[in-house]
Amino acid sequence: MSRNPVLFCRTPDSLTLSAHKALYRSTTGSRFATWRRPTARNIRMVNLMRKSLFAASVLLAASTAVFASPVQRDLAAEEANRALVVQFYEQFFNQHQVALAAQVVTDDYKQHNPDVPDGKAPFVDYFTGFFKEHPNSRARIVRSATADDLVYLHVHSTNGANDRGQAVVDIFRVKQGKIVEHWDVIQDVSAETANGNTMF
Repeated sequence: MSRNPVLFCRTPDSLTLSAHKALYRSTTGSRFATWRRPTARNIRMVNLMRKSLFAASVLLAASTAVFASPVQRDLAAEEANRALVVQFYEQFFNQHQVALAAQVVTDDYKQHNPDVPDGKAPFVDYFTGFFKEHPNSRARIVRSATADDLVYLHVHSTNGANDRGQAVVDIFRVKQGKIVEHWDVIQDVSAETANGNTMF
C-alpha cells in the first residue's frame, strides 16, 4: 500500500494546528495527504536552503555587475582632444607663440601648478616673461595618451643644448574644444641611473 506524501513546512507560530493542516492540503492539492508537525532538523534544513539561495542571489548580482558592458569611449573625440593639445603645446612651449596658442584656453582656465595663477591671462603673462628670460626653452613630447576628457603628455623639457632638463607629465582637461584645466608633475633628469634606463 502506498504511503501518503508528507510535507514539512514552517508557518507562523500564531497559526492553529487546523490552519497548518489546511495550508498543507491547499499546497499539495490532496485532502488525504498526511500532515506532520515540522521537526527542528527540518527547520534547520529549510533555513540552510534559504541562506544558500540568498548567497547565490548575491553572487549572481555581483557577477552581473563585474561582467556588465563597460561605458563606451568616444575614441574619435579623444583623438580630437589629443590633436588639439599637441598643437597647442607645440605652438606655446616650442614656438613661443603664446597669445596664438592660448586661443584654445578658456578664460577661467584652472591651474594646479602652484607657481602659476588660475585664468588664461595670468597663464599667458607668466610664460611670456618666462620665455623672454629663457628663449632656448623647448619641450619635446615623448608620448601622449587620452582617457575620456583628459590628455596626458610625457615631455622632456630643456633650456638649452647642454641642459639635461626635466621629465614632465602634463595633464590637460578638454571641454568642447577648449583646454579648461591643467596638472603637471616635474622631475629633474638625473646624471646617474641605478638601472641604466633613461627617464623617457
